[in-house]
Amino acid sequence: MAHKSGFVNIVGSPNVGKSTLMNQLMGEKLSIVTSKAQTTRHRILGILNDEDYQVVFSDTPGVVNASYKLHENMMDYVNTSLKDADVLLFITDTKETETNHKETLERIKKLKVPVLCLINKIDLSDQKVLTERVEYWQSQLPNAIIIPISALHQFSIDAVWNKILELLPESPPYYDKDAISDRPMRFFVSEIIREKIFMHCKKEVPYATQVEIEEYKDEGDIIRIRALIIVERNSQKGIIIGKGGEMLKRIGREARKEIERFVDNKVFLESFVKVDKDWRASENKLKKYGY
Repeated sequence: MAHKSGFVNIVGSPNVGKSTLMNQLMGEKLSIVTSKAQTTRHRILGILNDEDYQVVFSDTPGVVNASYKLHENMMDYVNTSLKDADVLLFITDTKETETNHKETLERIKKLKVPVLCLINKIDLSDQKVLTERVEYWQSQLPNAIIIPISALHQFSIDAVWNKILELLPESPPYYDKDAISDRPMRFFVSEIIREKIFMHCKKEVPYATQVEIEEYKDEGDIIRIRALIIVERNSQKGIIIGKGGEMLKRIGREARKEIERFVDNKVFLESFVKVDKDWRASENKLKKYGY
């Protein structure tokens, strides 16, 4: 049997379940998941290897109309994923009546590669609504394969996986067979901390936050990490620290536990908060923070 390899890229509106789907397909949590839109900011590759194939999954930020320079950079990741996909997973859900970014939909219609249109969250819908959604997306994407799914409950994930393997092109592997991502460990640690900020802080604060790992030192029996949480305003700094430092302690405590599960080792985590005014609007600062 010839070896198969390819990029399977996941795109769609914010909060439709892209990261949950990628984690389910990978069998491991690589992308952070919260109930808030625009949690994912980067293009995150998850590499799944077997003797006969290598699937390079790509989770992308939600498709948005840019209001910050950061949003423009996030959309660059989406546009790149449309260009280099071997198989595209376009994910929507039963509540989305139409994609919020028509330009992206038009690009998807013109793609020459296979497109799977995955209608997610069917566990939250009824048959009438689902039938309407299937008919709508068949009219919008007549060449796509429509598959209703529930990523959270793993409904029809096997059907998606089998279709991916069927459509994957014959190719040697793109990455080492022992790789699970192109991202370093520091990136995943920073994302875990950012996820806890999204979970516990409200309104604009999570969106104005960036996490940098200043130190990651593996001492064998313990990993020592120093994290810098960057915000745009002094008021946001106060919210993240919280009364008596309680919020920062809570974020650090929950992040440390999850990091320990991820790295399978004991972790000592120190977290600090710093103000970098209007970092989301500065091209130079965005480059500095890896966007």
